[in-house]
Amino acid sequence: MTTTSNTLKDKIAIVTGADSGIGRACAIELSARGADIVINYHSDEDGARETLRLVEKNERKGILVKADVGDYGQVQELFGRCEKELGIPWILINNAGVNESGIYADEMDIDVFESTIRTNLFGTFYGCKEFIKIRKRNGNNGKIVNISSIHEEVARAGGSDYCASKGGVRNFTRCLALELGPFNININNVAPGMILTPMNQEAIDNPDYLKKATENIPYKRAAEPWEVARLVAYLVSEDASYAAGQTFTIDGGLSLNLGQGA
Repeated sequence: MTTTSNTLKDKIAIVTGADSGIGRACAIELSARGADIVINYHSDEDGARETLRLVEKNERKGILVKADVGDYGQVQELFGRCEKELGIPWILINNAGVNESGIYADEMDIDVFESTIRTNLFGTFYGCKEFIKIRKRNGNNGKIVNISSIHEEVARAGGSDYCASKGGVRNFTRCLALELGPFNININNVAPGMILTPMNQEAIDNPDYLKKATENIPYKRAAEPWEVARLVAYLVSEDASYAAGQTFTIDGGLSLNLGQGA
């Protein structure tokens, strides 16, 4: 589901992890509002091509760029491709990420922890670093949305790698808001709860699991990716120009309900 308008007409957006889930939904939503899209993916080329098809269905241009966001050199190449093939990016959506390991800290291999941090936190840092450099060279302004998680606040046993990475994204976003205000570059953070994406594939495939998993959500349902994308589209519009360094939680009230009965 998308909203068609011209609020982002002829803007260029980079969306990382756009081969599925929230990233794909953001690419579709932003293109429906007039943006051309750099569709980043890590390994799922078929998924990325489907995203491209849907962007082109919205009569906008898109390019596919394979890159591991945890590798700074590849991120630099990603931005280089954007400038060369589409133009100067106005919007950056840092969405690419990996889920928690499910391993307790004392049993977790160091490379597992490092891999999660590198993708989720370093990847966000690398993307912001390159985007900011480009925007400063081209008259400042621009929009950044970092996709975090309610687990930037809500701790979970077996999730120390993921929760630490997302908590880092939150504070990184807040620091950048202070740095970027004078350059009129808006940066904010979206923290989804349970969304029906491949990261929650069991909930998509198993109705019984989905019912149990949504018991603590006041709305008694998980969200669809387009619902997150609509919020992201608002944050990169001029309507949200005075929002800076904030986390916008979209979780059906789950994070508010977790402390009930304490």
